[in-house]
Amino acid sequence: MKRFVRTAAVATVSVAALLAAGAASASSFAIRSGQSAEGLGMAYAGAASGGIGMGSMAWNPATITMFPGRNSNWNFTYLYANGDYQPTRPTTVGGVPIQALGGSPLGTGNIGGDGAFIPASYSNWQLTDRFWIGLTTGAPFGLRSKPENQFYGGQIYGRSAKLGSYNVSPTIGYKVNDWLSVGAAFQIQYLKTTLKTATGASIFQAVGPSAPSQILKGDSIDYGFRVGATLTPWQGTTIGLAYRSSIRQTLDGTISTVAGVTPIKANLNLPDSVVVGLSQVINDQWQAHLGVEWTNWSRFRRIPIVNENTGTPFPGLPSLNFEYDDSWYFSAGLEYKYNRDLTLRAGVAYELSAVNDTNRTVFISDNDRLWLSAGASYQVMEKLKLDVGYTYIHVNKATVNYGGTHPQQGPVIFAAEAKPYIHIVSAGLTYRWDNPAETIPVQPVVRKF
Repeated sequence: MKRFVRTAAVATVSVAALLAAGAASASSFAIRSGQSAEGLGMAYAGAASGGIGMGSMAWNPATITMFPGRNSNWNFTYLYANGDYQPTRPTTVGGVPIQALGGSPLGTGNIGGDGAFIPASYSNWQLTDRFWIGLTTGAPFGLRSKPENQFYGGQIYGRSAKLGSYNVSPTIGYKVNDWLSVGAAFQIQYLKTTLKTATGASIFQAVGPSAPSQILKGDSIDYGFRVGATLTPWQGTTIGLAYRSSIRQTLDGTISTVAGVTPIKANLNLPDSVVVGLSQVINDQWQAHLGVEWTNWSRFRRIPIVNENTGTPFPGLPSLNFEYDDSWYFSAGLEYKYNRDLTLRAGVAYELSAVNDTNRTVFISDNDRLWLSAGASYQVMEKLKLDVGYTYIHVNKATVNYGGTHPQQGPVIFAAEAKPYIHIVSAGLTYRWDNPAETIPVQPVVRKF
């Protein structure tokens, strides 16, 4: 049964395959930027309050009730990240320069490769004046990290990493009355990962250019939920609040070494999150949006790798130790309706990363970051709207320090620094399938006091 569910889920979201770049667009390996072109143009301000169009369903399922009739939205995003770790001190083993052991003193070179495409989609169907159903697909987590220099000084800490997620979420929404809507989504999430590190029978073999790779592979399909509400206390003001649950990904996979292939398992507790949004109409042309998001990355800690044959930790392989902090994301945006068809928008955001100078790894050049965003929407025809968005992300200087106290410390002393940055462009289409004139009217509920 589990094999059937996995196959069905992957088939459903085959267009949403993800390989995200080494410096992801949100904390650690979370992916925010691929969720909505409309949202990207405003740094996702007001995501929980419906301010970013149908993409708001990825944050708050209650926003499904804000779109009458039957609608679909498709988004295609390209993310290019640049992160280059260059050594800030000599790379050594036991006090001996690594080149004396046949290793390379060089840095990683760019770890982000040529970037990545990230798709997402949303659909809704209004069944009655109060009840909606829908579906979202996307990739909330992802990473692709592959140093240009595969034989750099810290290769025993990482040669390459891939992580892809595929999320399908059936969604329902209910309009309780004229000022309150509630919603829920059931998350079906497939996760697949591959990690490669240099290894060898001795440290001399592990640091050399011909060092073999130890390859960890695993995948799983597991489940979670999202719940949320929107409130309209008075006309022109919308407040949104939503919760996204943690998903415990029970990875089954293998570790391949020169000695053979061993079945393993590992449990990844992906973070839950809370998001709050506010959207405020200022006048007929201007609208403002705010957002705050907290992500519980501190639950993503030590991940033991267990040998399935023996039920004990894999020999010679420590736990994957990610001693992360919680992350915070603050955003603000403005929209200007230039004319009947054209809307312009811009936004700014600042994120406090889960990754810090004591736990940063060679796979991710992550740190606190500033978002600068701009975008536009154009109503091509009555039923078709086009969205475009662009974001530049300035990531604070990121240092990695395997100097003796790192959570994943090994025998090689490797310290380096990167100055990452990210460019993101996105385009989206929204199509209304029904005739707007035939939309089911939404009747306010009469409340008696």
